[in-house]
Amino acid sequence: MTAGYADLGDGKLYYEIEGKGEVLVLIHAGFVDSRMWDGQWDAFTQHYRVLRFDMRGFGKSDPATGPVSRRQDLYRLLQELRIESVHLLGCSMGGETAIDFTLEHPEMVRSLIVVSAAPGGFEMRGDPPLLLLEMLQALEQGDLARVSDLQIRLWVDGSFRQPEQVDSRVRQRATEMNRIPVKNGTWAIADANPLSPLSPPAVGRLRDIGIPVLVMAGALDNPEVLRAADLLAKELKRAEKVVMHDTAHVPNMEKPGEFNHIVLDFLSWL
Repeated sequence: MTAGYADLGDGKLYYEIEGKGEVLVLIHAGFVDSRMWDGQWDAFTQHYRVLRFDMRGFGKSDPATGPVSRRQDLYRLLQELRIESVHLLGCSMGGETAIDFTLEHPEMVRSLIVVSAAPGGFEMRGDPPLLLLEMLQALEQGDLARVSDLQIRLWVDGSFRQPEQVDSRVRQRATEMNRIPVKNGTWAIADANPLSPLSPPAVGRLRDIGIPVLVMAGALDNPEVLRAADLLAKELKRAEKVVMHDTAHVPNMEKPGEFNHIVLDFLSWL
């Protein structure tokens, strides 16, 4: 395995790359880091040259110092590593980033796997989750431990489970990763008002994506995330959708074996 830092000029991104063949890029969710893919690494690197990285403000990468364009950071990373063609797999914010990148650089993307994600411009319906409001209040109060706990409850536990109903090892692993962006204030600094958002946003441009797409979601995730998955499956020309039972926002961490089988089966047909 090769690990290192890509200097983007205004910050460094930590990355790891291993394997041979076509390049598969793993883009993490916006509350953890690239270690969320630990359960995929060995399986995927047997078939592909796999790249994972910590987005700015996460994991071992530099903290964000201002608004960030996640898709532009990805492009600069691939340029730095001289990678011209990729399969993209992104979860949550990573999935949104993968969609935006595909729309901006369609010549570079061979296939797209979107997990627990909504396209840019997707409007949530109904009242926000109570836990989200509590999290924002804790953030205003500077109670970072409470912020982290509530983020794990929102995304790992999901809308229909209590913490004791979830594998404690998964929760602990996610908590370890989550403490870094919470401490760094990553969302407020980098993503609350992102740099150069795609215009017009992706939600109205999904039919422009003509490559094969796999849309995945966890059955116990927030219903609005599942509605976004339905929209993606409907609007994307060559999409198939898989909902994993008994999982929430990070199905790959909860059921890595099943997740890996689904992804590798999808890629094998391309």
